[in-house]
Amino acid sequence: MHPSIVLLKELVQRPSVTPDDAGCQDVLASRLEALGFECETMVFGEVTNLWARKGNASPVLCFAGHTDVVPPGPADEWNTDPFEPVIQDGMLFARGSADMKSGLAAMIVALEEFVEANPDHKGSLAMLITSDEEGPARDGTLKVVEALQARDETIEWCVLGEPSSQSQLGDIVRVGRRGSLSGILTVRGIQGHVAYPQLADNPIGRFAPVLTSLYSTEWDQGNQYFPPTSFQVVDIRAGVGFPNVTPGELSARFNFRYSTEWTHEQLKARVGEIFDSHDIDYELQWHLSGEPFLTEPGQLIDAVSAAVEAESGALPELSTGGGTSDGRFISPAGADVVELGPVNASIHKVNEHVSIADVVKLTAMYKRIMERLLT
Repeated sequence: MHPSIVLLKELVQRPSVTPDDAGCQDVLASRLEALGFECETMVFGEVTNLWARKGNASPVLCFAGHTDVVPPGPADEWNTDPFEPVIQDGMLFARGSADMKSGLAAMIVALEEFVEANPDHKGSLAMLITSDEEGPARDGTLKVVEALQARDETIEWCVLGEPSSQSQLGDIVRVGRRGSLSGILTVRGIQGHVAYPQLADNPIGRFAPVLTSLYSTEWDQGNQYFPPTSFQVVDIRAGVGFPNVTPGELSARFNFRYSTEWTHEQLKARVGEIFDSHDIDYELQWHLSGEPFLTEPGQLIDAVSAAVEAESGALPELSTGGGTSDGRFISPAGADVVELGPVNASIHKVNEHVSIADVVKLTAMYKRIMERLLT
């Protein structure tokens, strides 16, 4: 059995539901220390993080990922125990197998193979591992990057092992992500009898034209790297539970997935202009999950594309689609960031699985990236 699969089986047996690392990082740290990495455990709140580095020279090539997983969901909907790896028809089934313990296992084995073959490689190698990617993401990669910046420690290139592939391994490589900005809205009115609207002030009616304006606005047309900015309402609540009472308050939450055409400050200002152009008593709070980031064509993208082509026979599509990732914390510190990992079709679902052959190929891809950049 390939060593990446052996390690993957060991990792998925640990029920590391966010933010519990369940000892996964200890397993990885022991392998890295054997290669000459200096391993540093960084604990913030309930979150355990691992920063490991081999070498003091630049450039620094960092592999990054997370050991935490989402809850498995109803156990009776799984065909197997979600935390007991089962191999069937060339697939390994377990929670976290695709998202993203297979990426971590492939990284570790690739590092072992590369260092053994190239003990005097150029630059430095590093790993940044968190147990807070699937959770609030406040005490994980964000805090580690802040700590590294405080001591002037930099990362030039970063490869995230998130499951970026769509139909086959390496068909898509993420070279950036859209920003994510959420609005938490309260609209105030006056509760009243439905038959006497003149004595009440229905916040639903006040918000309706604002909502129409928000949805009808063309925020931008995107650019060569990003699709157009999107606006979506994810929750609206009002009413007191009686059909003859109009509510006194409405609450809503909405989200922008936005391109590099905007900063979050500009987007907030534009939304404020729309609200203020209507007769509405409102309070709006904001939550920024991350600004958009983009890695321009250069050495890292060239190395990743070449590695994918060598193992899969085709160049990857370079994409900024999908949700957010911890790349949003690493990129602003000055690093070029890409995401290359297994097929994402089963992530967060029951019966999550990953192809055995893909994990082996992914290991080879990661090794080729190191060979291209550090030899």
